[in-house]
Amino acid sequence: MIKRYRVLIADKNSRIRRFLKREFTLAGYAVRLADSSDALLKLIYGPSRLDLLILDPDLPDVDADFLSRKLQDRVPPLPVVLHTLAPDEASPRFSLTPAEFVEKKGNSVEDLKKTVSKILRPLEDNPQAMHKKE
Repeated sequence: MIKRYRVLIADKNSRIRRFLKREFTLAGYAVRLADSSDALLKLIYGPSRLDLLILDPDLPDVDADFLSRKLQDRVPPLPVVLHTLAPDEASPRFSLTPAEFVEKKGNSVEDLKKTVSKILRPLEDNPQAMHKKE
């Protein structure tokens, strides 16, 4: 049986959210969307199972420190891929450990898919880990 992973995509830009949803749905993922940190927190602490979060931390209403702590405190932990512009001095500090980073640019969707696959593949290779997530 092939496991269908559930990915949450959080980005303030509706075009990017829809584009990533289409790309990940075509790749076989079940996708949920969030357009704010409030919606994001409701989904990650809600009853639906999630396997991974793709996050652009430049969400409206975001307090980077608060959101970082809430994501770190989630049980079970939720793997996070930060999909954002290259960090610079003007951007808010957002720290998650562990988290992967994929720079947001015109052709980053393929890098994003590879990174997501790399993170989720070990779950497929370890049936006990998959059983715990069900």
